[in-house]
Amino acid sequence: MLYRFREAQSIELGLSKPKERRPHLASQARTLDDAEKWRRDVIREISRNVSKINDASLPEAHIRDLNDEINKLLRVKNHWDDRVLELGGPDYKKTGPKMIDHQGKQVPGNRGYKYFGRAKELPGVRELFESQAIQTTKSKRNNRAELIKHADAVYFGYSDEADDGELLEYERQATEKRMLKLRSAHDATLNEDSSSSSERDDSDNEP
Repeated sequence: MLYRFREAQSIELGLSKPKERRPHLASQARTLDDAEKWRRDVIREISRNVSKINDASLPEAHIRDLNDEINKLLRVKNHWDDRVLELGGPDYKKTGPKMIDHQGKQVPGNRGYKYFGRAKELPGVRELFESQAIQTTKSKRNNRAELIKHADAVYFGYSDEADDGELLEYERQATEKRMLKLRSAHDATLNEDSSSSSERDDSDNEP
């Protein structure tokens, strides 16, 4: 109360400016600079709450409330991301970093709801993550089994012999065609030589 009184008194005396309140709706920001400023304001608030939720002395109810508040702020941040893009700024949803916890790990969650800090250790939450991990493992195994089930001889390379047989038959036919051409050319050459010899003999026998 004393702090608020001094803050109000400072504002009245013109010693400080009143603190701006973030617009309730992101669409109320008219310039890109304002949208960027309020987006950063939301991110700072998220960071403060993420730091708080790692406090080992917090009761379970407080942890749940903080985690809900962080998820609410994440939705608010998404609205400001959209507003920044609408005003010609960068697309933070594509270029921004993934949400990570204080340990540098990607924050786990279910259907868009994220769990931060000690919220991941709450009753029911750990079991949720374990069941999701089991389902993911089963899904990978089922996919692998399905692929193997539908794999045929071509996949394993057992059809190479059939392909080799077709290739050999093609080469045999091509070789026969070449041999026929060579024989035809040879026969034509012999015929020309025979004709030339006959003409020379005829010319020699003339008186």
